Amino acid sequence: MKLTLIKPTIGRREHSLYVDEGRMEPLMLGVLAGLTPPDVEVVLHDDRMESIPYDDPTDLVAITVETYTARRAYEIAGEYRSRGVPVILGGMHVALLPDEAKEHADSIFIGDAETGWAQVIEDARRKKLQPQYYGPPGIAQIGGIQPRRDLYKGKSYLPMSLMQFSRGCRFACSFCAVSQYFDRKHYLRRIDEVVAEIENQERKFLFFIDDNIASNRAALKELCHALIPLKVHWISQASLDVTQDRELMTLMEKSGCWGNVMGFESINAASLREAKKSPNIRGFSNYEQEVRILREHGMQTWAAFTLGYDHDTPESISATVDFALRSKFTFAAYNILMPYPGTPLYCMLAEQKRLLFDGKWWLHPEYRFNQSAFIPELMSADELTNACHSARTRYNSVASMVQRFSDWKTNLRSVTRAVSFWRYSLLFRKEVYKKHGMRFGLR
Repeated sequence: MKLTLIKPTIGRREHSLYVDEGRMEPLMLGVLAGLTPPDVEVVLHDDRMESIPYDDPTDLVAITVETYTARRAYEIAGEYRSRGVPVILGGMHVALLPDEAKEHADSIFIGDAETGWAQVIEDARRKKLQPQYYGPPGIAQIGGIQPRRDLYKGKSYLPMSLMQFSRGCRFACSFCAVSQYFDRKHYLRRIDEVVAEIENQERKFLFFIDDNIASNRAALKELCHALIPLKVHWISQASLDVTQDRELMTLMEKSGCWGNVMGFESINAASLREAKKSPNIRGFSNYEQEVRILREHGMQTWAAFTLGYDHDTPESISATVDFALRSKFTFAAYNILMPYPGTPLYCMLAEQKRLLFDGKWWLHPEYRFNQSAFIPELMSADELTNACHSARTRYNSVASMVQRFSDWKTNLRSVTRAVSFWRYSLLFRKEVYKKHGMRFGLR
């Protein structure tokens, strides 16, 4: 039996194909391959940088679907199904909209694959694939399953190994699909299994793709203690309240943490309350103390801002960039508030009749990447789109990069950190222009 795994791209630019130069290993597909019996041949095709050989013989195609890649994922599924090849779809978007996904597949998998993938393979062998499978959200890579990293060879991924220690987050932000999927629960892997995985791969730079690695601070402290003797460097995603625990901050620094993607979301307290961003609301004081603590511990922070709340204006978005420049964040993302299906934000905007693109921006042929999918309160949708693009352009200008680079506490702490700053800053600058206005899907 042969299994084909597919990682879809987002789409294409108006004038040419889009090749994602910032692509990282698709960890979820490596894990899926690791869960597959060794007598099954497994191949991986990454639509972000290579053509998919639709006519190569295969017995089952598995496609991971995110909301941003749903349109393209359905196109790929259609190509295989037109050739008589069965297709199973899984991923976060499938869990959010199973009925939609069913229209484009022979089977769907709702939830985490660890407990149900063996049944999928067995049914596929017997050519009796069920219409739907379910695996409850839970601990990643149960039983010490290792991802098949050999499948990543030759695909020019960024030089870091993706791993996962935990899944889920205890917070309930109104815009977050993760909170809906995991129901505010947080699941932890055994630390000895994480250590074994680190030792079984080649790289010393790791990206823990946890939804919020600091959701359980006691567990993170244990992980840090285990990482210290391994002498690795790592990054992850963490909530801002981690700065309240100075012992943990010191441990993270000693264990090789270079920084985290951190959801600052807004510099407006009213917007934070609107988003129900509880770790940011407590003791909100314009983030001065939190930024100072992050810099004291050498964290090359990637600040993530979400823009378009009912209190936002073009002027407040510009002020957000001012704040980020003053804070000398190594990187910053200026994301338009997106109504992901099934989230409280989506339901509220639907009730208020403020959704655009028929409420299905991820499938609409007129929607473009980084475009507002709803009508904001204090500006037009186009004004929000333009203000966010201006924020990205300004923050990733050469003058901004030079200003942010000159920080001895973070970017200039070592030669490798300095090189990393310029490598990724220039890459992100390029991606700002390549992805803006890109259409979903290739057709």
